[in-house]
Amino acid sequence: MTMHHSRRRGNLLLLVFSIPVLVLLLVLGTWQVKRLQWKEALIARIEERIAQEPVPLEEVSRLYSQGADIDYRPVRLAGSFRHDAERHYLATWHGQSGFFVHTPLRLTDGRYIFVNRGFVPYDRKDPATRPEGQRAGQIELGGLARTAPQEKPSFIVPDNDPAKNIFYWKDLDAMASSAGLAETEVYPFYVDADDSPNPGGLPVGGVTRIDLPNNHLQYAVTWYGLAFALVCVLVYWFVRGQRDDEA
Repeated sequence: MTMHHSRRRGNLLLLVFSIPVLVLLLVLGTWQVKRLQWKEALIARIEERIAQEPVPLEEVSRLYSQGADIDYRPVRLAGSFRHDAERHYLATWHGQSGFFVHTPLRLTDGRYIFVNRGFVPYDRKDPATRPEGQRAGQIELGGLARTAPQEKPSFIVPDNDPAKNIFYWKDLDAMASSAGLAETEVYPFYVDADDSPNPGGLPVGGVTRIDLPNNHLQYAVTWYGLAFALVCVLVYWFVRGQRDDEA
């Protein structure tokens, strides 16, 4: 086999392997661009929504029953907390390990809604260590309506441990059941309380995470950059081969 034929065979093999890789890189880059557009629209929608005036819980419940997206809708509600039934969701806040305290709020109609009252450090899980924050009687509060996942978000998330009152994902049915509340008595969504201070400083309210990560532009540039680099390598390879053939 002559050197010319050997080079032609090498070029063909290089194209066979390079073209699928190039297509894959372009597909990944385009997918990240679409994800970027989706994420920017989502962030804009959330920012617009949280700036709205709070509405009564009944209005949010009506929208939810109609299939509307209620996530991050400002809401106001009133009732009395069932502190003996608070549930604890493992979380970190400003780099500190602890729990988000989800407490059933008994409404005037007799039903309950879980309220994420905010963060307590790991060693303050026991309500007896923070009695000042266990607000009694009828209260009014504001916050953001939140939808809960219908199933465990990922296989890497541990199973909830209702017996120890430690939840790794927000299974409202399990929270209600372990708190001694019937599922029919509890709203199918919950509320993140605002940052109004609680007596004694705990729980720390206003823990809603709205700063969604948005690295899709960086990823898109990376994939497109790799695709461009591959094209440059191929062009250099074939140009050099052509010059060698002409020499």
